[in-house]
Amino acid sequence: MNRLTTITLAVLLLAPLAAISGAAESPRSADESTTLKEAFQGHFLVGAAINRTHATGQSDSRRTAQQVEQEIALIKSQFNQITAENDMKWVNIHPREGVDGYEFAPADAFVAFGEKHGLQLVGHTLVWHNQTPDWVFAGTNPPPASANPSGKKEPGYMRPVYAGPRASRAELLERMREHIHTVVARYKGKVKVWDVVNEALDNGGPENLLRNSLWLQIIGPDYIAKAFQYAHEADPDAILRYNDYRLEDPVKVQKLVTLIKSLREQKVPIHAIGTQAHLNATTGTFEQIDRSLTEIAKLGLPIHITELDLKAAQGGRRSTGAEVAANAAATQGGLVADADERLTRAYEGVFRAIMKHRNSVKLVTFWGANDAVSWRRPGNPLLFDGNSQPKPAFKAVIRVATETPAKIN
Repeated sequence: MNRLTTITLAVLLLAPLAAISGAAESPRSADESTTLKEAFQGHFLVGAAINRTHATGQSDSRRTAQQVEQEIALIKSQFNQITAENDMKWVNIHPREGVDGYEFAPADAFVAFGEKHGLQLVGHTLVWHNQTPDWVFAGTNPPPASANPSGKKEPGYMRPVYAGPRASRAELLERMREHIHTVVARYKGKVKVWDVVNEALDNGGPENLLRNSLWLQIIGPDYIAKAFQYAHEADPDAILRYNDYRLEDPVKVQKLVTLIKSLREQKVPIHAIGTQAHLNATTGTFEQIDRSLTEIAKLGLPIHITELDLKAAQGGRRSTGAEVAANAAATQGGLVADADERLTRAYEGVFRAIMKHRNSVKLVTFWGANDAVSWRRPGNPLLFDGNSQPKPAFKAVIRVATETPAKIN
């Protein structure tokens, strides 16, 4: 348990969370016109990850101007929070070394879009093993013999892992500090929530707590605490969260508990837990999500469902990982014949579990606005189809919002 005083804890958590949690709970009825943000008003914000076409209003090779316009209208009508899907990741916002190596225009457009439409902003992500340019880890120190000499692609990475001469601990800490201070300070008071460290937990058995990333190899396990320290220095009022996936797995959620307890004992300024919830139609059940949220809630921090989607593809339905390549390829066998029914039942179960834990859950973010712009688009994983029309699962989720607590529990 963090030894912060009650007064300090209130300043750090309660004040900024007032904007996240909304007004006091009140029963409401739903009809065909009820939106997600209306249905869950008073419980938690409902958000979506958006891409550059939405932030700028400009079409690209995949989406026409009319489709982008429809998606923007959907975002404005259904959601009250947005996350930048890619444009705040290190590789996009700081692709080149040094203070002149930043590319702020896409992230600035995201922030301007959110402010224009009154949407809560989440920054994603400051420190991650993936989508980080090689220059961040490069230096003059030879890599150890146990490193990845061939630069091969490893599980959880989108491209080969950097295998050249390395930065020292001091050099990498300074690069991290400068990056976090620059990015967080630029959007201070605008971006209310930050994913400070993303996916640091190991996916294997209980023997290893942390992923063997270059952050861990070069800096050591305290890189996580340092990242939160730097973010808090840059914006003391921002809600800082740790974010990870597959927390439905009992082994991994216990690793989360170990990590967060350790950080709080060190008085690290961590204010929320993000559970990604990349699920599948056959594995996203009430029981699994309920168990996971029960364990996470014991930590005493607000819970954010950060990247929710439910894949309905025949192939790969048992995978709940967050690796991009694996999810893009998992469409073998096409869609199950009763995909809509499966998806509806799964989303209904997931939201019943979320509503059971509504006193802990403060934010639910879908990883995409509709199926066409989802990173798992072959699996039709969201509540709105590629034409931004509601699917049966949408209506089921709205119904859950109006159920009595007795029925949910």
